[in-house]
Amino acid sequence: MKPLTPQELLCLKWVAMGKTSWETGRILGLAERTINYHIDNACRKLGVHGRQAAVTAAMRSGLLTLEEACADACRSRPPPRQGNPAKSARTGQPPRRGSTAVRL
Repeated sequence: MKPLTPQELLCLKWVAMGKTSWETGRILGLAERTINYHIDNACRKLGVHGRQAAVTAAMRSGLLTLEEACADACRSRPPPRQGNPAKSARTGQPPRRGSTAVRL
């Protein structure tokens, strides 16, 4: 079995946490297609078909533990954006009194 690259292993860690390719791409700052590429390569190297099978194979072979996946993933995740819900999304200013702005 060929060793997994750090990117392939990182993508599998996020898959183990239940993230989609789109979510993983947003977290890591990569395109969804790039995430799928890394997961497909990991599947090929592990000799399995499907992302969940790749996670299971990586865990069985000792390449990935759930605790490691959670700890590493939380460290590599950027901090959540802080927003003020009282401010307008367009102007960044509080809504004017009597305005007809619709709140979402």
